[in-house]
This record gives sequence, structure tokens and C-alpha cells, in this order.
Amino acid sequence: MSNKTKNLGMDRRQISFIYTTIQVVILILAVIFALLPVVWIVSAAFNPSQSMSTQSIIPPLPETRLVTADNDGTVVELVANEGDRVERSAQTIMIIESEGEQQEIRAPKNGYVENYRFAVGDSVSIGDELFDISSSLLINFDTLLTTERQPFMRWLVNTVIVAGITSILTVMVTALSAYSFSRFRFRGRQQLLVFILLVQVFPNLLAMVAIFLMLQQIGNYIPFLGLNTVGGLILVYVGGAMGINIWLMKGFFDSVPRDIDESALVDGASHWQTYWQLIFPLVRPILIVVGILSFVGTFNEFVLARVLLRDKESWTLMVGLWGYISDNFARDWGVFAAGAIIGAVPTLVIYLALQDQIVGGLTQGSVKG
Repeated sequence: MSNKTKNLGMDRRQISFIYTTIQVVILILAVIFALLPVVWIVSAAFNPSQSMSTQSIIPPLPETRLVTADNDGTVVELVANEGDRVERSAQTIMIIESEGEQQEIRAPKNGYVENYRFAVGDSVSIGDELFDISSSLLINFDTLLTTERQPFMRWLVNTVIVAGITSILTVMVTALSAYSFSRFRFRGRQQLLVFILLVQVFPNLLAMVAIFLMLQQIGNYIPFLGLNTVGGLILVYVGGAMGINIWLMKGFFDSVPRDIDESALVDGASHWQTYWQLIFPLVRPILIVVGILSFVGTFNEFVLARVLLRDKESWTLMVGLWGYISDNFARDWGVFAAGAIIGAVPTLVIYLALQDQIVGGLTQGSVKG
């Protein structure tokens, strides 16, 4: 072998090595870019400071804050007990009477009340140490799950119910519509398909006022489908999800051979039996995909739910979490991050449970001779 051939082989190996190295570096950067928001939100959930200005990837250790008296006076009442969890600026810890007026001492941060230094009837002076507020790495989760005025678990249950029912109805109704467009030939079929596609071009915000007024009118006759109801929200979600999904499912139905329909009809099966017993199992992959997309989209939807739901008990998770960061002077970023982590669990479970169906569904649902 000549030196020229050896050098050519070495050059190819070097080029291949450089090319592989570049690919690995790009892949690592892409993974870091994708995981950094997740790491950041997890860090914020375990950050007891509740502040974004001091946020870091590694959350700070829990600290204890000392609360002192601003005025001279007398302790009138100890509202919170030792060890009680309190919320920043939302709960009164101690009441002091000063110059004939009562002053409420509130919590400066989310934490636990510790080390009362005065009892009822004791006199205090300016600068006296009253009590401590301590925190922990799990204070945000504790605040999220045990605050009565913010029913987080109710919001989570509402969201799972809305997303689950919406996904099931979307799959069933869309599958029937797509089967009709794929298998039947009727007047105005092509025009209706084009119209469905054109409707999806316009943003949902354009229909916000119309949807609001429609639900308001429907609620006069069918209360559980009106404004401020879970049923009304599901009705809107199902109607909005049918457009693009009909096109998606129709393409999949078109890929199923018509010989199956013809053989079933020859054997005496009706169109419904053909659809439900033969075609429906074969299109399982697209049904699962549409169901997952519908569930995730509904689970994360905010605008419609914020406009149509007024009662706090009927809010969905996204609307409820928005309340933690919408106040200009009391934004609980740590509680919001903790809620975001817990809220991601249902979607994660759905993906993990159905990943085999998504990946292997195409071969499992294929026509076998």
C-alpha cells in the first residue's frame, strides 16, 4: 500500500472523527438547552426565598428570619401557634396594642412560626425580638397543598376531568367524522373539508366574544353547559379540537384498504359494524396520537378557561397557578414552580403509559394477510 493511500485513509478517519465530534457537541448543547428550564423550575420549587432575583440552579439553604417590634406596646393576642405554617403578608401572627390602636404583625415570608419571646399581656419595645419565621426546602409544596384559600388539588382534579373527557369525546367524534369523509361520498364533501381547514386559520381569540355569548345563552336552557361550568368548557374544547384532527384522521383512514369495507359489506355487516369492529382497531395509532395531543393541549390551555370560568372552585390548574404570579406585590414564584412540577405529573404519566402504543402502534394496527 502506497503512502498516498495511507494518507487518504487517515484523512478520512480524521474527517469522520471531526464530524462525529461536532455532532456530539451539538447534541449535548441541545440537551442542555432543553433541560435547563426544567432544572431551573425544579430549583425554584425548592427555593424557600420565593424570589426570582435570588434564583440560582442550586437553591439556597433554608433560613430563619427574626421578626422585631416596630412600636412600643402590649401583646394582645397570639394568633398563630408554635409550628404553624403561615403565608407571607396573608396571615397575622401577633396583635400588639400601641397607643390605643391594635397593630397586626404579619408574616414577612412563607414559613413556620417558632420561638415566641413574649406572651399575652407582656410589654414590648421598639426593636424587641418577637418570634422567628423558619423555612424548609419543602415549604413551597407545603404551602401549595395545605392553603385553604387556594384549592390546588381541586384545580388539578378539575383539569384532569376536563382534559380526560375532552380527549375521549374528541377522539370519538373526530373518528366518526373522519370515517364519514373518508368512506362516504356526498354532496358538498370537498367544500366542507376546505371550510373546516379555513376555520383553523383564524385564531381562537377572534371567537372569544362569540363563545362567551353562546355559552351565556346555552346556560339559560341547559345550566350545566353554560358559563362558569366544566361542561361548558368541555363543549368549547371539543368543538375547537375537531377541525385539524379531522384532516389528520382522514388521511389515516384513507390509508386503510377499502377491500376491508367491501368484504365486510359482502358478509352482511353494516357500516357501523364495519367501522367499530374492523376499521376502528386498525387506526388505533392515530387515535392515541389525537387523544394525547388533545389531552395535553386542554391540560395546558389558559385563555379560554380564564374567560369562561369565574368561580375559584371551578378553575383549572393553569388559571389557578396564574394567581400565584399575577399579584404585583406578592408573587409566590416558588409555590408557582412547585405547582408546575406537580401539574406536569399527569402528562408525564400519560406519555410513559402510552409510549409503546405510539411507537409500536403502526405495526400492531397494520393489515395482516
